[in-house]
Amino acid sequence: RAAPSPKTMENTVFMSFTFYSTILILKMYVIAIITGQVRLRKKAFANPEDALRNGGLQYYREDPDVERCRRRVRRPHRNDMENIFPFLFLGAIYSLLDPSPVVARIHFFIFCVGRIIHTIAYLLRLKAPTRSVAYSVAQLPCFSMALQILLATIPYW
Repeated sequence: RAAPSPKTMENTVFMSFTFYSTILILKMYVIAIITGQVRLRKKAFANPEDALRNGGLQYYREDPDVERCRRRVRRPHRNDMENIFPFLFLGAIYSLLDPSPVVARIHFFIFCVGRIIHTIAYLLRLKAPTRSVAYSVAQLPCFSMALQILLATIPYW
């Protein structure tokens, strides 16, 4: 296993960013796996080759439970891609600006918790405005980081 370079390990902000980013990526993987698990449990496969490998072509079919799960999981997964990918860029650049480690950690933590609550609210169909509040709260650190990046880079424009 390759050890991170000592310079990277010294950047506590980047290490904090890496920690929270990894949690978010793992959350995205879990969301993606949910539908596959429902397919396996219900033996309803979207591709003939998967059906053949799991019992025969009779399992190349649609199942209402799988479709319901697919629809319920697709939206939070798409929303994650629209929000977590920009966070990964913003957080990485922000980490290079030498911000306060405590303030940076608060930014990353708020975003991470907001995205997790947003996903839970989607999947469990929690009452409004839970999901929209979680979304909005998670956007605050992103706007803050983007503004700080712009302010730091304006002199080089």
